Amino acid sequence: MHEHVTQEYAGERLAGVYGGGPFVAGNPTAVLLHGAGRGSKERLLPLLDEFVAHGCRALAFDFSGHGESSGALAELSLRRRFEQAVAVIDAHTPADGPLVLVGFSMSGQTVADLVRHYGERVVALGLCAPAVYAGEAWDVPFGHGDGEFSEIIRRPDSWRRAPALDALRAYEGRAVLAVPGTDAVIPPEVTEAVQEALAFRSQFTRLELPDADHQLGRWLSDHADPRRALVSALLTGLGDGGWTATRGWVAKQLPEDRSVVDSGFLSGGWSSQMRRLELDDGTELVLRSFVKPFFRRHAPGLLGREASVLALLADVEGVPAPAPVAVDATGEHCDHPSLLMSRLPGGVRVDEEDLDRRLDLLAAQLVRIHQVVPEERPRTYQAWASPEKVRGVRGPLWERAVDVIRQDPPPYEGCFLHRDFHPGNVLFTGAGPELRISGVVDWVETSWGPADLDVAHCSTALALLHGPAHGLAFRQRYEAHGGRRLADGPDHLYWRLLDALAYCPDAAKLAGPWRELGRTELTSEVLSGRLELYVRELMEQYG
Repeated sequence: MHEHVTQEYAGERLAGVYGGGPFVAGNPTAVLLHGAGRGSKERLLPLLDEFVAHGCRALAFDFSGHGESSGALAELSLRRRFEQAVAVIDAHTPADGPLVLVGFSMSGQTVADLVRHYGERVVALGLCAPAVYAGEAWDVPFGHGDGEFSEIIRRPDSWRRAPALDALRAYEGRAVLAVPGTDAVIPPEVTEAVQEALAFRSQFTRLELPDADHQLGRWLSDHADPRRALVSALLTGLGDGGWTATRGWVAKQLPEDRSVVDSGFLSGGWSSQMRRLELDDGTELVLRSFVKPFFRRHAPGLLGREASVLALLADVEGVPAPAPVAVDATGEHCDHPSLLMSRLPGGVRVDEEDLDRRLDLLAAQLVRIHQVVPEERPRTYQAWASPEKVRGVRGPLWERAVDVIRQDPPPYEGCFLHRDFHPGNVLFTGAGPELRISGVVDWVETSWGPADLDVAHCSTALALLHGPAHGLAFRQRYEAHGGRRLADGPDHLYWRLLDALAYCPDAAKLAGPWRELGRTELTSEVLSGRLELYVRELMEQYG
């Protein structure tokens, strides 16, 4: 049974439909938000009924200018959509009760706005072929498709400045991204950006719907099994933020009578989510979980390799690495593939203080890593760039640089590589003369290959983080500390560019953790400029 409700707001009458029984403390209310154009609550009634069948209260309504609500669509705006949703939710859901928000297309933006507004009340969110918009579009009326709003959202890459992405990046609850097989409305880059944001902190799942198109509300109304799968995914493990299985697995790995009393996110991760776990005896552990679909697919190899490398390094002097506790590389027991390990003291440093001393310590630490002689060689390195993958840059400089990596790799004498050695994966303690490296983390990419490649990777990171001069000079620091013999001239240039070109076209995406650690000045423009100057000077020095 559906109960029809209305809500007056700012001179408009908003029509809604409610389903479900009396409120039960702790049970969430699902709020379903339709898209733009001809979208309406009617398309979402089968989904509403599915939530009710799963024991939830559920609510859907028409924004003004849609369905049975009053008002003109041309006068609606993103701000008014948000305000109308707040008015309906506050009037027709229990105060402070948990919310499950589901938004279609344009309502992806509205869900992000509501997440910022309601905070921890939002226990799950579902984004179905979502859109996000530049901040300057917020107050602008939609008009008739030829006005200011349309002009803003049609600017190339204007969505990259969307505040909605920041809101989704900060969200820590359950999140499901439903992606149709064919979407002629939302560019795939927008979908990937939303996925990157959600995977940063939330318990994230990507739900592929290969037979669907952009009109997911209409499509789901005709397809019961995918509709049921979406609701089931959203309601999985809500009491634990979607981490029920992982919590249970961690508990089984702890010493007898020990338990987790506190947890929190650790900054600096990009490929995975990192959590600090504090036990009741004061011991701290770190939980690495692969949430992003790409890394989840490759987790068995990545996490299995890291666990074995950490076990190897336990007996190596001069390379401080975490001790492995347990690993579920396939995600058989956890919500996501996970590795549990000890927590090392110290923290990541990306500021400018003590920089010269830190760079010397980085160089000396890399030399010690390259001195490790394992009983069994790790896999041969994998290149992270290829001529075909270099996009977003044009001109003679970049053409010459790409031509360099088009050649066959130079011959090299292999050694043990960290493969992802850079300031974001090194922990420091102390300051001034007492500054020390207390840990080297993130060993999932450990490989066998040329020392030049580790030097190149750290050099690129330093060029972006602190300026091209520091990236160019890292080789000399490494050699001054007795590092392995590196290639000369064009051969060394090959390895440098093989790494640097992997940052095209979007170095800013990889710098996200740096900005989180306070380096907010590292915008796309700053990083692109530094990368171009670094590549130019490499070509002049070694070309």
